[in-house]
Amino acid sequence: MNFAGEERNLAVNVYDFDKTIYDGDSTEHFYFYCVRRFPSVLLWLPYQGVSFLLYALGVYTKTEFKERFYRFFRSVKQIEAVVEQFWDEKQGGIKTWYRAQQRDDDVIISASPEFLLRPICNRLGIRHLIASRVDATTGKYTGLNCYGEEKVARLRAELGSVSVENFYSDSLSDAPLARLASGQAYLVSGEKLISWQAHEKKR
Repeated sequence: MNFAGEERNLAVNVYDFDKTIYDGDSTEHFYFYCVRRFPSVLLWLPYQGVSFLLYALGVYTKTEFKERFYRFFRSVKQIEAVVEQFWDEKQGGIKTWYRAQQRDDDVIISASPEFLLRPICNRLGIRHLIASRVDATTGKYTGLNCYGEEKVARLRAELGSVSVENFYSDSLSDAPLARLASGQAYLVSGEKLISWQAHEKKR
């Protein structure tokens, strides 16, 4: 996915997804949706619990932990169809403030799995999605978790010279992207937008 062959804007608005334009954590919501539909998902809990402990102890990186957490995908039959059904239920979680200002060239960049967010982005008409590359059947990553500095690396790799006009996120971990904004960067809390710069001055 890139802007090749398209008329480029000099700057685009860039958004995190979870708790930013979507009301909640989509991966967490999908997990519990799958637990309801496929109780065998719960058989992975001991493995996930040990993996989290090893992550907390510094044995696993965040990417390694999440790859192990995503093993539950193996218990979800026809997972691509399940993802579509999940968004049938959860599409209303897209926040009002985002829908009011959405542009055709918006870029969504998220640590959540790309296959999980692609259907909702397609429904919303969002063409430019950058997210963690995770195999939908095994939970294995291709590359790193799309988080922190890795978001900047992925943005540069996939969209080249396109620059960030305004940036929106719920998390201070996205400071590397916020610093790229030539216009404004905002911290998002529910439907409320807070100036990133003003927030940092108060800290």
